Amino acid sequence: MPPPDTPPHPEAAAMHEHGDSLRRFLREHPPFDRLPDAELNFLLRQGRLVYYPAGSTLLSPEGGPVQQFFVVQQGRVQGLRRDQGLTQTRFEIGVGECFPLAALVGERATRTEHVAAEDCFCLVWTRDDFARLVQESEPFREFALGGVSGLLAEVNRQMQQRVAGQLGSDFSMAQPVGSLLSRQPVHVVPETVMAEVMQRLDHEQVSSIVIVDAGQRPLGIFTLRDLRRRLAREGWQPQRPVAEWMTPAPVSVAHDMPVFQAALVMAEHGITHVVVCQHGRLAGVLSERDLFQLQRLNLVTLARGIRQAGSVAALQSSRAALAQLVDQLLARGASATQITQLVARLSDQLVQRVMTLVSQAHGEPPVPVTWLCFGSEAREEQTLHTDQDNGLWFVAAPGQAEALRERLLPWATAVNEALDTLGLSWCAGGIMAGQPACCLSAAEWRQRFFDLIRNPTPTALLDAVIFFDLRAVQGDGDAIERLREDLLDWAGGSDLFLRLLSEQALRRRPPLGRLRDFRLSKGGEHPHTLDIKLDGLAPLVDAARVLALRYGIRAVSTQARLQQLADAGALRDVDAEAWIESFQHLQLLRLQHHQEQRRAGEPLSNRIDPDRLNPLDRRILRECLRQVERLQQDVALRAGL
Repeated sequence: MPPPDTPPHPEAAAMHEHGDSLRRFLREHPPFDRLPDAELNFLLRQGRLVYYPAGSTLLSPEGGPVQQFFVVQQGRVQGLRRDQGLTQTRFEIGVGECFPLAALVGERATRTEHVAAEDCFCLVWTRDDFARLVQESEPFREFALGGVSGLLAEVNRQMQQRVAGQLGSDFSMAQPVGSLLSRQPVHVVPETVMAEVMQRLDHEQVSSIVIVDAGQRPLGIFTLRDLRRRLAREGWQPQRPVAEWMTPAPVSVAHDMPVFQAALVMAEHGITHVVVCQHGRLAGVLSERDLFQLQRLNLVTLARGIRQAGSVAALQSSRAALAQLVDQLLARGASATQITQLVARLSDQLVQRVMTLVSQAHGEPPVPVTWLCFGSEAREEQTLHTDQDNGLWFVAAPGQAEALRERLLPWATAVNEALDTLGLSWCAGGIMAGQPACCLSAAEWRQRFFDLIRNPTPTALLDAVIFFDLRAVQGDGDAIERLREDLLDWAGGSDLFLRLLSEQALRRRPPLGRLRDFRLSKGGEHPHTLDIKLDGLAPLVDAARVLALRYGIRAVSTQARLQQLADAGALRDVDAEAWIESFQHLQLLRLQHHQEQRRAGEPLSNRIDPDRLNPLDRRILRECLRQVERLQQDVALRAGL
């Protein structure tokens, strides 16, 4: 410690002079907003406020292991890579951001040169101060070791708290279903007669019983609902074995499956009970009431209401209930992937019910049909703000396709019109089953896809972006999977198609600015905004699709494509993880934006004003867009662009 008459270092004196304002500044940015006062006081006591003029270098690869920890207090810092005389900006660090975390944790030199893009002030600490805080502070350690993942976790935590404050929260949707089992399962062997089964149900005060073999493996399930159905049809037969009255091969889930996934299984199968197994043996039974007794989620009832709706008008309430369900899932910590998957699955059920209602009103289609969905619905990434992208697939004998199409188009158009009334908007581009170009025989669809790859005109490339993400909603799913496998083979064998599709995927760049954080619209209906779907998600989705086609990845969803690319060795795990996290957060931000608009009674849109975001959300949005930019650079490199 310096003697009393020694003047303090001017940079340390600046910290002391501006202590209160710097304290407020740090409290506005993670992870400092979560630090106890003692740890924040340590930082304020040990730190220096340093001025760096524009163009000056703060860190460089030649400087050896990093010795300092920085937080930008004012200005911008750029990360530059210099290679063969060319300088490339790899990233930009703004106010409130910390660096270089990875190099400090790894005790190595930074891989990029950090240069002041304009006059900057930075808070600076020694490597020893950084190491001490990592060792002694759990919030700081989680942040420092998590990197981007830590930021995203903080965003998700704050988002969950924000929505939960409006709705209340009881337990995490990510917890395992096994944690909800409160009693030993009631079970019998197949030979048990119905009279004894009913006695067991009454004695145990349960509504279901599992039929098991000698190894405690489930063979069937019998519920009071089954009893009512059988009594109405066959009358009471107390001496019949339960094996004759049970539902065989019951739907089961693993004990460590997240609650959300178990609820989704129940909704998809339209069941009120699900068997829980551990290593194939009976562990318990969960009912619809068990899953939702502590919260207001009613996913199974919503799905049942869709399946039982007697008219298109009756489906309107189900669509409204789905919006409320999204709110509740956000509050209970469901991921963006889980929520959009839920929206897609329930939309599938909505489409299936509409198809049934239209058939009842207008007659069945003349031949079996397969209803196709394209784009975000096929990838199970759609939100409530979406339009229709669908088609019809049917099998026709040679020369019969046109005649069948004429008979199918009125039926398909009626389905499209009904879906439009339910909020699945009419597609402005005409990508709908009721349009002749999207109502094709199996042979015509195959030929169309083959021609898109063989003759990749600009129009064909736009069609490929739309049609190459496809899934069967109802009908012959196996045939569609075979088509997708052929599609991968055809695309993988055409370097020209992949190169041109890569160029197409790189045309829309993330709206990152050089003088400001973002490039925003200057006029029109939504000034000073960016479109989170078109400017953020779409470039990432397009890049993942190109890489999936290049490496023969069968997955349809963006997250699964990136993960399978990493599993196949085509991407580094660390890169795939960063891009998946960025995709999930952009989706979460979009979902949250839509829900805020809905609650305010505003029309849903994908345009957001970054200045209206809190500092953390704004910072993460910028980081996610940088990750999209980096993924595009990877695609360009592989395509030789």
